[in-house]
Amino acid sequence: MSEFTISENLLDNLSTGIILLDYKLRIQYANHTAQAFFERSLNLLINSPIHQIVATSSLDFARFKNFTQYGEVFSDSEVQFKFTDGRYSQADVSITNIAENGKYQLLIEIRLVEQQKKISQENHQWAQQRAARELVRGLAHEIKNPLGGIRGAAQLLSKQLVSADLIEFTSIIIDQSDRLTNLVDRLLGPNLRPNFESHNIHKVLEKVCALVDLDLSHNVAITRDYDPSIPDVYIDQDMMQQATLNIVRNSLQALSEHPEIPGKIRIVTRIERQVIVHGACFPLCAKIQVIDNGPGIPTELQNTLFYPMVTSKKDGSGLGLSISQTLIGHHRGKIEVESWQGRTAFTIYLPIDKKEVQK
Repeated sequence: MSEFTISENLLDNLSTGIILLDYKLRIQYANHTAQAFFERSLNLLINSPIHQIVATSSLDFARFKNFTQYGEVFSDSEVQFKFTDGRYSQADVSITNIAENGKYQLLIEIRLVEQQKKISQENHQWAQQRAARELVRGLAHEIKNPLGGIRGAAQLLSKQLVSADLIEFTSIIIDQSDRLTNLVDRLLGPNLRPNFESHNIHKVLEKVCALVDLDLSHNVAITRDYDPSIPDVYIDQDMMQQATLNIVRNSLQALSEHPEIPGKIRIVTRIERQVIVHGACFPLCAKIQVIDNGPGIPTELQNTLFYPMVTSKKDGSGLGLSISQTLIGHHRGKIEVESWQGRTAFTIYLPIDKKEVQK
C-alpha cells in the first residue's frame, strides 16, 4: 500500500471535512466527511469551482484569492453556508495556504459544530416519539376492545327492533364503531411481518412517482436526481413504498394549500457515510430526500411532527408521517426533516448491509 493511499485512508476517516482547492478555487480533493457536507461524490466535486457548490457564505471568497498571493492563514467560527441546491449549514472553518511544486493551494478544514448537538437532540426526540407511540398503542388497544362489544350489541339490537327509525340509530352506532376501529387500526400501524429482500431503491421510488403521477388533483412538478451507484438495499419494498409515498403526499398537501406557489418536489438519492442512527454508527447508508419548495413547517410543530395525530394540514389525519417513521424504524433507519420558508427536506437514511439477515 502506497504512502498516499495510507494518507488518503486516514483523511477519509476523519470527522473533520478536508478540502483542497487549487489557485483557481477548483476542488482537487475532498474526504468522505467533506463529500457528505457537500452531498456530492468525489467524482462530482473534482475540478468543480467552489462557487458552483456553495452559492453564498459568510466567508469572503474574493479574499481566498488573496491567500494565494500573500500566504495568509484564516479561521472563522459558525460560518453560514448556503448551497446551490438550496440547503443551509453551519460550520467552523480553517483555511491554510500551502505550496506544492511551486503552486499555491488552499487546504480547508470544516468542523460541523452542530453535529454532536444534532445527535443528542435526535436521541432525545426519538425517545420521546417512541414513548408517545407506546402510549398511543396502549390507548388504542383499550379503545378497540370495547368497540367490538358495542358493535356486536348494536347488531343484536337491530334484529329485535321493528321501527325503521330505531334501526337507523343502530346503523349509525355500527358505522361509527367501524370508523373508530379503522382509526385505531391506523394508530396501531402495520402489523404484518416485514419481508426483507435486496431491492434497487430507485425501482421503489419510481413506483411512488407513478402513483403520484396518476393523481390528477395536483399540478406539482416532480423531478428525480438519482445516484445510480447506490447498491441494492435490504428492504421490504411495500413498506418502503408506503413510507416514501406518505412523505411525498405530505409535501403535495402542503403545496396544494398554497396554489400561488408553483409547486416543485425533488426526489434525491445519495450515498452517506458514517451515519449515526439512534446511537449506532453505520459506515454506509442510502440517503433518500424528498424536497419541496413549499411554505415550510411551522416552527412549533417541527419537534413533534412525527407524533401521531400531529398535523398542520386542514384535512390531515396526522398519521402519515408517524407511520412512515415506524416503517423506516423496521429497517433500522431514521427520518430527519429540515424546514424553512421555501424549502422543506425529509431525509430517509437506510443502512446498507447486505450480509445481515433482518428479523
